[in-house]
Amino acid sequence: MSSGMVDKIARAVLYEGYLLYPYRQSALKNQQRWNFGVLYPPAWAASQTGSDRSYFQMECLARAAGNAAVKVSVRFLQLVSREAGDHSGQEAIEQEANVDWLPLGEIARSPRLQEFSLPGFASSAEGTVRRTATTEGEIEVSAAELRASVYRLTVRVRNTTSCALGSRNDALLRSLASAHAVLQIQDGEFGSQIDPPEELWAASGACQNTGVWPVLVGDAGIRDTMLGSPIILYDYPQVAPESKTDLFDATEIDEILILRILTLTDAEKEEMRRSDDRARRLLEKLEATPPEHLLELHGRIRDMRRPQGDAWSAWDTVEAAPVLSAAVSGVELKKGDRVRLQPHKRADILDTLLEGKIAVIEAVEEDFEGHIQFAVVLEDDPGRDLGEMRQAGHRFFFSTQEVEPLTLPAPERVE
Repeated sequence: MSSGMVDKIARAVLYEGYLLYPYRQSALKNQQRWNFGVLYPPAWAASQTGSDRSYFQMECLARAAGNAAVKVSVRFLQLVSREAGDHSGQEAIEQEANVDWLPLGEIARSPRLQEFSLPGFASSAEGTVRRTATTEGEIEVSAAELRASVYRLTVRVRNTTSCALGSRNDALLRSLASAHAVLQIQDGEFGSQIDPPEELWAASGACQNTGVWPVLVGDAGIRDTMLGSPIILYDYPQVAPESKTDLFDATEIDEILILRILTLTDAEKEEMRRSDDRARRLLEKLEATPPEHLLELHGRIRDMRRPQGDAWSAWDTVEAAPVLSAAVSGVELKKGDRVRLQPHKRADILDTLLEGKIAVIEAVEEDFEGHIQFAVVLEDDPGRDLGEMRQAGHRFFFSTQEVEPLTLPAPERVE
């Protein structure tokens, strides 16, 4: 098992939606919890008409002999109420309940039921009161041999906490938030539920999954670990190596979120620090982020599938010389030169807003079709330094026909 890769994915799932931008408790979106995969107490779930539930069920197939063994780890967040005046809200404690290695043949004959309990507590320190309630649950693991060396594994996780009907926040303190399961197998392999082999297609389709989506995780091609995720993923999901900060939503918008956080006012940042300890650590880390880290987030092409053809072959074999300058109205423009913008394509609203603006050329680019584009930053842009770091929103592209050199060449003298 690729434990490091699996832990990254499982942790991303654990904190998906835990806290949303702008990461302040006063924000309306953060006044109601958004975690996926919340398992409520049975009484609360039964009283609701929506999709609230008290359990999840994960089923998947495994090729193995009867002496193969499986292990189940259930991970979730235990929510904690925090009362601190204007900065009250909820925090979370990471929890895990495990069912150690079980032989497939054994649980095929007799399912294993394992209970777990998390004690409640109340504490007070520095004017902040924290409390949570006792939470109880159980994990049931069973197997059915469908044919020789093919088993269907079933993991059912239930919240069994007693709970008088009250507010949703009271129910959340007795819930398992972001609940998911990680299954491992020894001397066997799991089958993909997304792309099963033809001979297991019907058996895979008959698997009943409620509240979780089983996917293979770890190194591609290795089939010893399966994740039951409360959000839909593909097999072998990955966290991009450029993403070094947990923003509580494992999407591909790290760059824009980081830039938005760094432009919060001092008062907003102070509220973010006081809203949640994880939010405070996030802000401290981002404020210490070097500029080169942001550049790493600024677009990356992976596994591009190139069409066949002479043009692409030439692209692969010929290394084009960099373009350092381009002529406009007889002036050779290069990086650092000042120009006046005169967009004429009217492709979007920016062509209207930027008309007549003074800009500085940041780079001269040539596209695949041989067209020259000037990458420019606005001379009076307060965020010009971000444009010079090649950040979106502060760096713009214009053709040679859309810029006017501010210094024209002297006219030729007529003899």
